[in-house]
Amino acid sequence: MTKRTLNVGIIQQHNTADIADNISRLDSKIEKLAEEGAELVVLQELHNTLYFCQEENTELFDLAHPIPGVDTEHFGEVACRCGVVLVCSLFERRAAGLYHNTAVVFDKDGRIAGKYRKMHIPDDPAYYEKFYFTPGDLGFQPIQTSVGRLGVMVCWDQWYPEAARLMAMRGAELLIYPTAIGYDNRDSAEEQERQREAWTTVQRGHAVANGLPVIAVNRVGQEFCNDTDNGILFWGSSFVAGPQGELLYRAPKDCEEETIVSVDLNRSEEVRRWWPFLRDRRIEEYGAITKRYDD
Repeated sequence: MTKRTLNVGIIQQHNTADIADNISRLDSKIEKLAEEGAELVVLQELHNTLYFCQEENTELFDLAHPIPGVDTEHFGEVACRCGVVLVCSLFERRAAGLYHNTAVVFDKDGRIAGKYRKMHIPDDPAYYEKFYFTPGDLGFQPIQTSVGRLGVMVCWDQWYPEAARLMAMRGAELLIYPTAIGYDNRDSAEEQERQREAWTTVQRGHAVANGLPVIAVNRVGQEFCNDTDNGILFWGSSFVAGPQGELLYRAPKDCEEETIVSVDLNRSEEVRRWWPFLRDRRIEEYGAITKRYDD
């Protein structure tokens, strides 16, 4: 096989209320990674702003923009200038009262290669996403780019093996998850660590089950949405795993990080020859998977 190695840049950033500064710092880091040889750069979930879903506030819908629009114009220009495929995560205003949590992929020429609307929407303390986001309606479709077919999903999607499997079945070569997840300050240190490790483990399982590399890019640092709450301490720990779940890189849990990880895309072919899970699936027996609960 012809050698296919992809240099993946990841940016784990701490955001503040200064949107212009958040974007400016991202731009500089994208440029730096491009200069160092990155071909694909992945950003964290809702990277322009604070994680605003900690509260339910109708004024915060003003943070959303149409796609295409000002956000895609900006990051498309950055992707083109830097010559990288860029995975962004944006708050999309589709219509009045209709908003999505949307990943947008730009190719190296700055054009929009495709988009994905987050399918699984959580509703937990400090993660009130159902207030803001309508579930996605674009399905689990890989996005074709100049560096390969990208199976882009968003955060809460990363806990669902069905989503990863559908992306793999439709030809994704990488599974990519922009993310915003952190600790509940009321939990013990032991429980917090169990959750962080579970988050890593389930995604490494997607890598193994589908024979594909996984890229997960998380926020880091403490973020508050008002003066009275405890905020969220995002646990960082962005990582890249190979098709056997092997950790190729894992970022610290308590500081910003931008780095390049080399991913051997040929290993997926090799691993799938050894472990032909797609071949051995008993598809005729899986009808119940479409039910909420098979009782």
